[in-house]
Amino acid sequence: MSNHSPAAGRSLLYLVIAGAAWGTAGAAASLLFLASDLGPLALSFWRCAGGLVVLLGVLAVRRLRSGARPGLARTRPSAGSLIVTGLLFTLFQAAYFAAVRETGLAVGTVVTLGAGPVLIALGARYWMGERLGRGGVAAVAGALAGLAVLVLGSGGGEVRPLGVLWALLSAAGYAAMTLRARSLGRRGAGGDPLVTTTWSVAVGAVCLLPLAAVEGLLPHTAELGRVLWLLLYVATVPTALAYALYFTGAAAVRAATVSVIMLIEPVSAAVIAVLLLGERLTGAVVLGTVLLLTAVGALIAAERRRPADGTADEPTDGPTDEPTDGPADRSGVRSVPGPVLSGQSAAR
Repeated sequence: MSNHSPAAGRSLLYLVIAGAAWGTAGAAASLLFLASDLGPLALSFWRCAGGLVVLLGVLAVRRLRSGARPGLARTRPSAGSLIVTGLLFTLFQAAYFAAVRETGLAVGTVVTLGAGPVLIALGARYWMGERLGRGGVAAVAGALAGLAVLVLGSGGGEVRPLGVLWALLSAAGYAAMTLRARSLGRRGAGGDPLVTTTWSVAVGAVCLLPLAAVEGLLPHTAELGRVLWLLLYVATVPTALAYALYFTGAAAVRAATVSVIMLIEPVSAAVIAVLLLGERLTGAVVLGTVLLLTAVGALIAAERRRPADGTADEPTDGPTDEPTDGPADRSGVRSVPGPVLSGQSAAR
């Protein structure tokens, strides 16, 4: 039986929107760096802190709107579990910026986003028994080739070992965060995506605060209004909204598929750079974009076609790869709703 359920399409759509939203963060950051002296660590702190304020507000409004009406029954993760997710989120963010600082944006991005799908595919195969199959492996390879062409096509970038190590550490944090979200989702223990996102940015803000304080927390600018609007955008769209959608989709879709879909991020960033920031459209950008989107489209199609009674491309005899501490979820995509923002779906 093919996986054509509304939950499957909804989860995949959430991931596509999240990846596109993440791509807008780079353009917003570029504008912020041009308009102020804000550094990358300080920006990351304000991104988390602002996202935390937005998410707490959304949770409060949702609670008021729901009133005494019974909500969807969810298994609530422990505070320790949520903190672990937040620490992985912080590691992913902080190590990435360290990589960019050491070895440049191009190399740091390629190593982080390129190693992520590989680590996730290996982890999903040996930890959760999820297999991509030959078509999936080819799609991942095509996506990585597209990423390399898109980011390195200009010929820039200097490889420095320390920067590469930071990028690999960032990729490991991202991979662990994605695998953890998928594992919890398979067991029905993922909880509310909005709550997970709130804890993640809260832990991120606490961990980044001392580093950002050393770098300089407050921006010095002659365009304060513009800077505040950009910070509000970064906190709201590529952080609060995008991560809530990401955690929702990552709980329901194969981990390796998630990692490749999220490579829409550099495509989104490249399109914005050409259309809004005046950067030149090169053959490398076009070729890399085509390769990436083709790979993403192929994996999305494969995800919709795969059997709904397993996570592999071929059936298994039993739940041998499932955790023993909770009920196994043998469906490929859980019928989970999206992160409810105010009594309605967040996909808007």
